[in-house]
Amino acid sequence: MSMEARDVKKLDTTIKEKPAHIETLWQERKEKWNGPRFFILAISLLAIGLSIFHVYTAGFGTLPSWQQRSVHVLWALLLIFLLFPFKKGSKFGFMDVLIVLLTLVTAYYMITGAEMIQSRQGNISDSDVIFGTIFIALVLEATRRTNGVLMSLIGVFFLAYIFLGRYFPGALAHPGVRYEKMVDHMFNGTLGIFSAPIYVSSTVLILFVIFGSFLMKSGGGQFFTDFAFGLFGNKTGGPALSAVGSSALVATITGNGAANAAITGSFTIPLMKKLGYSKRFSAAVEAVASQGGQIMPPIMGASVFIMAETIGLPYIQIALFALIPAIIYFFIAGMVVYYHAKRLEMAGIPKEQLPNLKMVLLKQSYLFLPILLIIGLMIYGYSPMKAGFYAIVATVVLSWIRKATRMSLLDILAALENGARNALVVVAACATAGIIVGAVSLTGLGITFSRFVIDVAGGSLIMLLVLVACASIIMGMGMPTVSAYVILAVLGAPALIDLGVNVVAAHMFVFYFGVLSGLTPPVAITAYTTAGIAGSDPTKTALYAIKIGLGGFFIPFLFVYNPELLLQGGDTSQIVIAVSSALLSCLFFAGALENYFLGPLGIWKRLMLFASAILLVMPGLVGDLIGLTLVIFLILWQKKSSAYVSESSKQMSG
Repeated sequence: MSMEARDVKKLDTTIKEKPAHIETLWQERKEKWNGPRFFILAISLLAIGLSIFHVYTAGFGTLPSWQQRSVHVLWALLLIFLLFPFKKGSKFGFMDVLIVLLTLVTAYYMITGAEMIQSRQGNISDSDVIFGTIFIALVLEATRRTNGVLMSLIGVFFLAYIFLGRYFPGALAHPGVRYEKMVDHMFNGTLGIFSAPIYVSSTVLILFVIFGSFLMKSGGGQFFTDFAFGLFGNKTGGPALSAVGSSALVATITGNGAANAAITGSFTIPLMKKLGYSKRFSAAVEAVASQGGQIMPPIMGASVFIMAETIGLPYIQIALFALIPAIIYFFIAGMVVYYHAKRLEMAGIPKEQLPNLKMVLLKQSYLFLPILLIIGLMIYGYSPMKAGFYAIVATVVLSWIRKATRMSLLDILAALENGARNALVVVAACATAGIIVGAVSLTGLGITFSRFVIDVAGGSLIMLLVLVACASIIMGMGMPTVSAYVILAVLGAPALIDLGVNVVAAHMFVFYFGVLSGLTPPVAITAYTTAGIAGSDPTKTALYAIKIGLGGFFIPFLFVYNPELLLQGGDTSQIVIAVSSALLSCLFFAGALENYFLGPLGIWKRLMLFASAILLVMPGLVGDLIGLTLVIFLILWQKKSSAYVSESSKQMSG
């Protein structure tokens, strides 16, 4: 056995290993904290309690709206201030103690006086102003600690806009708002911090994060990885194709790009490197596949839950609309990987060194049943919240089928804790997004901004799409997708709708570019995560990821001009034609990117293939016919070139 084969086999053993299911909370905390044991235990109990609160309310009924949302945010704030120090890398200090005490006092005021606070909406008291101000400051500070200073500063900017509107130019100007009215709007009701983002976060989003934690703890992530390697591993470009496949599947659990990268990248990147792929390529492939996790139904990123609430459509319907674009995204990423491997003559992994696909399905496929249960319940009419509750229960019960996946009491507690901890970043982002939503509704910025950008674009839809795409990417740098989506959903999407774009397509457009911002420098969080695993240069990895995922940047334009890809409008035949054209376009576009299609391409063949890809996605039958004609001509040209090369080789050998 060669050295390379031995290395592959060693890594394959790592892939097949099951994660340790029995671990104490104390051992986990001991690695991260040097504080007193009771302090560590208190944090664990608070996190477990937060998850239990949300699982219970999902199954047996929520508190009144303002109370449910305020308890959700306050509990998360307390955990954030205990887990994330005032200064990154420092120990728990005086400022942390002060902020925790402020949080506890504010929580006491809000929880004990919830009904009175709501009854004073429109005529708030002095104490409401004081505690409302403290609460807003706590939200911004929690956001700074979890999401970075940029997101927090954006919240401060929108707060400043409320008071300083008269100093803004043209249509963006407004008379300004009294301070008491701002606090009333942000704190006392459900139009500011406790608006749609926190409503979704406090009911559906955190429950699905907890569900993902349970599914990972039961071995679901390992099943998806084994399944992808068993299915694709022996194909040309197998390890890289497996990275795409496993990331798409794990996305059904996490809906988070960086999380996908950390989970699947630790397996796929070392294996790709061992088989001869460069560090940069290995990291870039995993980044593109992992970032696509947020667009893959049924459990997508947090933004889609908010999108469903904003548009007023059931979540499962939004997930259905997103399915075809997600398939196209992963199809083009897979084809780029395949063509790259063909060009470099990279072989797959021998079958004997891979998980046995039949055995994986026989022994582990039941771990996928909770996801099918979620889909079935929502189709049947259950709310996402109730579906998530039953899926968590089903995950625990199904884990008991086999000893290898059986969840103990400690596993359940660990899943509850991890679920709460994983949700904290998004809760803080949603709270600050509520400040932005409140500022937009209080000042009327949404309407004026739509008019402003339409004027800048000169009434041209393509120019407006480019402007909104650039704004979405910029907004997405250094902040969660949910934050970028909320901002553009209230500012950019209405402008697109005003120029005749389908409502679903407009919101999906800004969502997609918010997701893809995770690949674009200078702040490409997912690409930097995979670069760290691979040991490659972060910026070069991000730039290469853009090349591999370039097709993903065109998909939003495709479904704006072809809403059939979102199952919007058109009959069945039109949808079939649109999807077929899009898939063929992706096939040819990937070939043009990798300079390979039935063999190496020269500059003219590459341009011809690229032109064909563009023509196939343009509306109308004429473009499709011209595009297909170009490809047929190219195929004949390639076959002729291949025959010539083969004949020349024979003559030389003779």
